[in-house]
Amino acid sequence: MKTKLLLLLLLATGALQAQSLTIETCYALAAENYPLVKQRELLTKSNEYTLQNLSKGYLPQLIIAGQATYQSEVTQVPISLPGMNIPTLSKDQYKFYGEVNQTLFDGGVIKQQKLTQQSNLEVEQQKLEVELYKIKERVNQLFFGILLVDEQIRQTELLKQDINLGLKKTEAAIANGTAFKSSADVLKAELLNADQRTTELKAGRIAYAEMLGMFINRQLDATVTLEKPKALVVSPEINRPEITLYESQNKTIDAQYKMLTARNLPKLNLFVQGGYGRPALNMLSNDFEAYYIGGVRLNWSLSGLYTLRKDKALLDLNRKTIAVQKETFLFNTNYTLRQQSAELNKYSELLTSDSDIIALRTRVKQTASVQLENGVITSNDYLREVNAEDKARQNKIVHEIQLLMAQYARQTTTGNSL
Repeated sequence: MKTKLLLLLLLATGALQAQSLTIETCYALAAENYPLVKQRELLTKSNEYTLQNLSKGYLPQLIIAGQATYQSEVTQVPISLPGMNIPTLSKDQYKFYGEVNQTLFDGGVIKQQKLTQQSNLEVEQQKLEVELYKIKERVNQLFFGILLVDEQIRQTELLKQDINLGLKKTEAAIANGTAFKSSADVLKAELLNADQRTTELKAGRIAYAEMLGMFINRQLDATVTLEKPKALVVSPEINRPEITLYESQNKTIDAQYKMLTARNLPKLNLFVQGGYGRPALNMLSNDFEAYYIGGVRLNWSLSGLYTLRKDKALLDLNRKTIAVQKETFLFNTNYTLRQQSAELNKYSELLTSDSDIIALRTRVKQTASVQLENGVITSNDYLREVNAEDKARQNKIVHEIQLLMAQYARQTTTGNSL
């Protein structure tokens, strides 16, 4: 994975040096430079610290405690023997001790805590991937927006060539006295309109490039070239990161199930306790004395069994909630895919008729050009046919980019990689 990412970044660097970008490069750079990506390292570090802390549960545990008490009654020996003084315990008693516990068997609690923590990490990481994946939609809009503007600028330049051609013919007709000067003025005015359109398109391109540059953390100038992506045939299978997220959440519930079992198993420890107090282990001595005791301790808390059934029921509800969320996501995604399929079919059909319309409009324009040269029609008539052909070509340009964008939008919706 790291090798693939490094390769993409190297390709991206080379592409940027040549001021040429592919959409794949933009995807990779946007994902690496989005501020939220910093959270990935934080999650990994947090998980590392948590696992280290959990592992310390296997180390001997030291407890230091103390108490001072006063009690209403003490143990007494109810006999009296001649020549023997049986001490009476004081009602104020003191104890200060330290105890070391070493786990022999914890029912698998620490192991399950580690597995649960690892599952939680996968869930949080996958949530991050879901958020980062959404960047692709924004990159698509900006990238194809620039491509559309580029095509419109090129078409506007072709329009200006047609207008200039008509202007030359009109000026020749004016020189021969077969046309009025106002005919040339009409064409010159339209030429200025085309220049204004080019200016507006270039300004829009700069704005798109600046926004794309923000996402990929690169300075993009007006000369940056975007490579037109290849057409796609996208599989309808859904491989979005959300699917992996739902699977990770189910794994977390599996780990929580095992944790319930581990918590309700008996625990076995070795322990050593040493202390100082009055009384110590000899209950017939009223003196402060040191003492120690060691052995094996068995603990089995049965209170967890009271809520075990309900705890499992809650986990089952959580699993069903995840299933509903997944079902809703798939429903909405498939609904979007149906809409996108309809758009793909629409743009494909429009492109088929676009080619026929352009062919017809081009023939009409060519005829109008000859008629203008021979003085049969006015510059207004010629301009009308030129604009009609330009509109037909602009429509095709828009439909081509829209088709391409719809293909990549469908790819983003399904989550299938290139």
